[in-house]
Amino acid sequence: MFVSGEATILHADLDAFFASVEQRDDPRLRGRSVIVGGGVVLAASYEAKAYGIHSAMGGRQARRLCPRAIVVEPRFSVYAEASKAVYRVFDDTTPLVEGLSIDEAFLDVRGLRRLAGTPAEIAARLKRNVLERVGLPITVGVARTKFLAKVASGVAKPDGLLVVPPDRELAFLHPLGVERLWGVGPVTAQKLRSRGITTVGQVARLDEAVLVSMLGRAAGRHLHALAHNRDPRPVHVGRRRGSIGSQRALGRRPKTAEAVDAVLVGLVDRVTRRMRAAGRIGRTVVLRLRFDDFSRATRSHTLPFGTAHTQTVLATARGLLAVSMPMIERKGVTLVGVAVANLQNDVPAQLVLPFDRSSGSALDAALDEVRARFGPTAITRAVLLGRDQGLTMPLLPD
Repeated sequence: MFVSGEATILHADLDAFFASVEQRDDPRLRGRSVIVGGGVVLAASYEAKAYGIHSAMGGRQARRLCPRAIVVEPRFSVYAEASKAVYRVFDDTTPLVEGLSIDEAFLDVRGLRRLAGTPAEIAARLKRNVLERVGLPITVGVARTKFLAKVASGVAKPDGLLVVPPDRELAFLHPLGVERLWGVGPVTAQKLRSRGITTVGQVARLDEAVLVSMLGRAAGRHLHALAHNRDPRPVHVGRRRGSIGSQRALGRRPKTAEAVDAVLVGLVDRVTRRMRAAGRIGRTVVLRLRFDDFSRATRSHTLPFGTAHTQTVLATARGLLAVSMPMIERKGVTLVGVAVANLQNDVPAQLVLPFDRSSGSALDAALDEVRARFGPTAITRAVLLGRDQGLTMPLLPD
């Protein structure tokens, strides 16, 4: 696959997005430590991050680290509008935009030199336009590959711009810590560091076979390629999701089996509604669990047909949960996630739904219509009445 000889891929990433929106809209918060979300930190301003606060941290721990932090309730509709405004700036910059989330995207500016200037000039203009039109700081990394552009934006944060010239790529990349490699989380980083491998350059000096023996075939080959900046992926426009999912953090208090099942019902309901709204069906149901000891488990089941039928997905997810209950009872559960993968565009229902359409998909369609007209909380399942169903994070279109 072709990779440009020039650094023409931009990775644009809004800085502390939710917190920056709050500081934009309330001048009293500017320059202050701001935490969005009370029970769990959804976002922290860079002033709060200086105290060690980060997203997904418990609110009580965050307030211990920074007692003066100002905690604000999330305003997801405002964040969604801000994201749309930023994406309008992206689309005005180049037609080649690949959204990663509501606050970051790749942009390919190849071929725009005569019209808009060098990639560095385009990136600087993008930063100015986002600030002037949306009022938010954004960091941009520029490189030949998507991977290196994302690394560059991470190094340049906050509110920075970093261009990695083609002849300086490995000189820039190799001194960085192994955590900068895409896909290296805490577990993989610990495996590498336990063997004295702390930098990307040290990973690059290992044979691929050695990495495969340490980390497995897929991860070993992946990291070996990235450590040499081999990433041929182009910027994809309009790529659809490979899976649609949702998850819910439950805290560390004990939960009954009925309470966990109710969470599962809410997640499946949310996921299948999104699937139908996007015109997608899927075959593989995935259940993800996190336990009190921070260990995780993932179980999945692939159906012989594609579906977006809530009851079918729920029955499959409940089967996966039942298999997992002994582990939940032994360890305690702090997070439940549900996803449907192996997605495809919808096809005529009679070809993929092996159930009575008059009671199955018709009921889903009726519920969707009520929610579309009167709001997502206008109607719900009886088991969810009076239960907190958690926050619904804004997402890119499915």
